Amino acid sequence: MNTQTLNSQNVIELNRIEMIDFYNEATEDYEFWSNDYNMHFGYFVPFKTNLFKRDAMLNQMNAQVIKRLQIGTNKNRLVDLGCGMGGTMRYVLKQHKNVMAYGVTLSNFQIKEGNKLLEGKNGIIIKENYNNTSFKNNSFNSAVAIESLCHSGHNTSALKEAYRILKPGGRLVIADAFLKKDASQLCDGAKYAYQKLCSHWSLEKLETPTFIKNQLETIGFQDIKVENISYRVAPSVLHVPFAITTFILKKLLTFKTFKRESFHNLKGSFFALLSGLHIKSFGYYLISAKKIK
Repeated sequence: MNTQTLNSQNVIELNRIEMIDFYNEATEDYEFWSNDYNMHFGYFVPFKTNLFKRDAMLNQMNAQVIKRLQIGTNKNRLVDLGCGMGGTMRYVLKQHKNVMAYGVTLSNFQIKEGNKLLEGKNGIIIKENYNNTSFKNNSFNSAVAIESLCHSGHNTSALKEAYRILKPGGRLVIADAFLKKDASQLCDGAKYAYQKLCSHWSLEKLETPTFIKNQLETIGFQDIKVENISYRVAPSVLHVPFAITTFILKKLLTFKTFKRESFHNLKGSFFALLSGLHIKSFGYYLISAKKIK
């Protein structure tokens, strides 16, 4: 193994540790974003979702992801790859009584507090790395990854693992932000926002939806659909400055100190908004795929 490979592995491991520390310390702050602890952006449907009710849009994202899983009436085992506090899991369990939901995360805080929120429900959060889980082959009917695979750089390992643990006929749905072009082709403003976004939210990197589609095909997934939903997501992204202001005022009025991770979270939210303004460089996509064999 050469020095370059060792250095690359060291960087990946450092990023993983920083990501775990970030979520162990900053997860509780997400209550300022969502009462349901939905740690993602929302989906706006004209005449159905209220632009001023953020949680309604965040849960609508859950609904859109679940819709693409095509869950029927038979028993369904679902895995959330990077589940956070289990917001999506709790949503799907409300909608489908035939679902058993498993969430995986590396954050001890999310496991402890997320399982409290799942008490009495048909779901559990366990400590697993979504790139390499201990689940048996062909274990699940459904798999979701909402704004989680970006933390490992949208790497192929996570996609291969999803394929391995899905049963034949099982579906994977990814909801995430992606680059529309190679990072080297970004303008100076977009490149700056991108670098700061990755730094403050502990993201290894972002890939393009084309890269993900090609990797899914190579792995063996079929019926792959890539949907650009940027304009559906934009209204919830515009909530960022108001949410940040509310969070800061709440901290000041209650005389609570700001944790280092809280500052990183706030800055990451700001640069997510800034990145979203570069519509030629960044986009938000829903990607769904089916395991046939």
